[in-house]
Amino acid sequence: MKAMILAAGRGKRMRPLTDHTPKPLLMAGGKPLIVQHLERLARAGFRDLVINHAHLGERIETALGDGSRWGVRIAYSPEATALETGGGIFRALPLLGPEPFLVVNGDVWTDLDFSLLTLAAGQLAHLILVDNPPHHPRGDFHLAGGLVRAEPPLTVQPQDQDGQSASRPPMRAAARPVQRKAHDRPPATPPATSGAGLARDIPVEAGPRLTFSGIGIYHPDLFRDCQPGAFPLAPLLRAAMAAGRITGQHYPGLWLDIGTPQRLSDLDALLRQGFDSLETSDSGAWTCPKPENHATTNPLITVSIDPKPGPISVSGPGREAALG
Repeated sequence: MKAMILAAGRGKRMRPLTDHTPKPLLMAGGKPLIVQHLERLARAGFRDLVINHAHLGERIETALGDGSRWGVRIAYSPEATALETGGGIFRALPLLGPEPFLVVNGDVWTDLDFSLLTLAAGQLAHLILVDNPPHHPRGDFHLAGGLVRAEPPLTVQPQDQDGQSASRPPMRAAARPVQRKAHDRPPATPPATSGAGLARDIPVEAGPRLTFSGIGIYHPDLFRDCQPGAFPLAPLLRAAMAAGRITGQHYPGLWLDIGTPQRLSDLDALLRQGFDSLETSDSGAWTCPKPENHATTNPLITVSIDPKPGPISVSGPGREAALG
């Protein structure tokens, strides 16, 4: 599978930092944001990457080159003016090929293991949803039965010949898994169908609204009827959601939207203290690779470390635990 990093945004909220530096090249933890993605994608086994760019895009190409330093091959999709998310992906389709591909926003940071993501047959997209950050408390979409919906849905359960449900009873979409590995993902549930073609609308309770992380796998067919030019991605996603052709999962691990200088500073502090990942043991306890004896706070998570022996306290939406 190929992957695309969206790097064409102007980064207006980051000014003046982005007046002379493209947003993906801003530093956090001693590395440019986009390099953090390159390294994580390479570790996940991705080898062919596409990067679009617009504002100061030549500096991105100069900094990253062909990608060989990270064991990847980079193809660039330059845009004279930014084409928005949908238009940018559509322009890059010849570079991405006919198979599903991963897309990652260049201005987010996460410890998600990209190698675990897949797109079920017949689906147009699979989206990663996260807990709502303070600056986006209302969220974007619902999860229900493995499908992503713009509004609380009525979904279709498969029926047998007698009209009885051929699957398990309706379930609430998991919002806070218990003792799950940080990199485990709940299985994507494809749209319900029945071999006999019999179906009946049965309510499936949707989980709370969650925030779209800017990470997803897309099938090229999602863009089949699009035309060149600038256009957003959201209308395409909502139309596919209405058709029941977008699956999703809630990711409870670390995720940050690096949209302001303060959030960039928070991420920098987090990474410099060694919190580049948080993992769970089999007992469910959270562990940190290399903690330092001080505390840090960022928009989603607070990490407090007592210099005395004892647990490390981590708190935030969907992430409240003691690290031992």
